[in-house]
Amino acid sequence: MATFADLPDSVLLEIFSYLPVRDRIRISRVCHRWKRLVDDRWLWRHVDLTLYTMRPKVMWHLLRRYMASRLHSLRMGGYLFSGSQAPQLSPALMRALGQKCPNLKRLCLHVANLSMVPITSLPCTLRTLELHSCEISMAWLLKEQDPTVLPLLECIVLDRVPAFRDEHLQGLTRFRALRSLVLGGTYRVTETGLDMGLQELSYLQRLEVLGCTLSADSTLLAISRHLRDVRKIRLTVRGLSAPGLSVLEGMPALESLCLLGPLITPEMPSPREILSSCLTMPKLRVLELQGLGWEGQEAERILSKGLPHCMVIVRACPKESMDWWM
Repeated sequence: MATFADLPDSVLLEIFSYLPVRDRIRISRVCHRWKRLVDDRWLWRHVDLTLYTMRPKVMWHLLRRYMASRLHSLRMGGYLFSGSQAPQLSPALMRALGQKCPNLKRLCLHVANLSMVPITSLPCTLRTLELHSCEISMAWLLKEQDPTVLPLLECIVLDRVPAFRDEHLQGLTRFRALRSLVLGGTYRVTETGLDMGLQELSYLQRLEVLGCTLSADSTLLAISRHLRDVRKIRLTVRGLSAPGLSVLEGMPALESLCLLGPLITPEMPSPREILSSCLTMPKLRVLELQGLGWEGQEAERILSKGLPHCMVIVRACPKESMDWWM
């Protein structure tokens, strides 16, 4: 029977990649071979630190000893609700990430207090920035800030960032490389603010609006007015009607449309009305309906048969998405 010692390095590295960071470091003490593998650059391309309340000293050690130029993506927790004695993210740590991790492309921050961390301290190499349940200062994303900050940023995810409002949305125009925007639970963004913001973000290719107070009809209207080149739309169906969906008819570049429930109202378009609108979208290749209760029903058959050129996905809402409607 084969043992761990018989496995090639590539297989062991794949196994080790599923281990939490703390366990990776512990197994480096097993033998010289495992220590060499734990030091392999490939193993430290993607690091998730959200499982730990980590002291600054330990974080600095990881940065110097293991991550450095190897790191491509990093997930970190900020312990916003852990009390005043919990370690917090600092401008010095953010600047060190930029200096020591020149290949860092994706940074995901969870439950972090960033009110004292200027956006100018973030690594300039970032292409994706995700903020989940974070506090930011009012000045973070305003137009008046330095336009040279994060020059490569292509995607920004704002998930339950309570301070984010209309002025911040308009301020995103300073990121000229931005192509993807995800707004989740950003309840301070108004319909007027969304319309004005998208007018200046006309170059977006992907937009997701999830769990916000905005109606789906008003969101789609703003998209149809200003985002003629958008390729992917994903939004909750709150306030969606057949006339609201029809404003997307003829969208020239739209390739993927995802509608998420379960807040279905009497005004919700029927499967045949959805089919009618989708048939006018020349490049549509993916239609996804989540949490509408249509899986295995006549609605799924109508859409699949009527859109033979599309991948039609009708399914229940995944558990990790349910909190948008709680």
